Amino acid sequence: MITVSLRIRDFEVPSGTLSLSRGHVNNVTYVRYAETARVNWTRNIGLHIDPSNKTQWLNLVSSRGIGLILRSIKVDYKFPMKSPDKITVYQKLVPDPSSSLSSQSAFQLQVMILSEARQRPAARCHEDIVIYDYKKNQKTPQTPPFIYEQFKNMWKLQEEAKKDWQDRILDIENRVRTLEVESWDRADAVEDTGSA
Repeated sequence: MITVSLRIRDFEVPSGTLSLSRGHVNNVTYVRYAETARVNWTRNIGLHIDPSNKTQWLNLVSSRGIGLILRSIKVDYKFPMKSPDKITVYQKLVPDPSSSLSSQSAFQLQVMILSEARQRPAARCHEDIVIYDYKKNQKTPQTPPFIYEQFKNMWKLQEEAKKDWQDRILDIENRVRTLEVESWDRADAVEDTGSA
């Protein structure tokens, strides 16, 4: 099963993307990472999740018919990545498609670019994407059904995964609290202040 957060693995940080003056990855490169991830995300949906509409999903990254156009991107840089490094890019669909996408021709993705070397986010992006009909030279009046159905399913899976992880976190917190109460946070516990 493919997870909702499809990702690019082992995307090398080539030396040519370094800022010569500072030795770190140039800020515009993060936008390229997000774009590459969005293209792979779209292709992976067609190849692995919705193969019955594979051609339509693959065409979304071209200008042959219905396609995707980045309307805006906001990037929050967390720290300067340096070569050598590898990144993983995660996307999350927002907001709930049943509340907003059914009558619109746009959607949004939250993106996290994770540095494998530092094991933390190097940047977070917010993409606003328009669904565009290249044959009519205009935005689509609404989200095409093949996209809308997959987005509804993605949203459902994201929400289920979110609840599952929240439950796991709560379980860990409860087990830690139980250990605290059984060991040092007891009513009869005496604090050891050391010797003078």
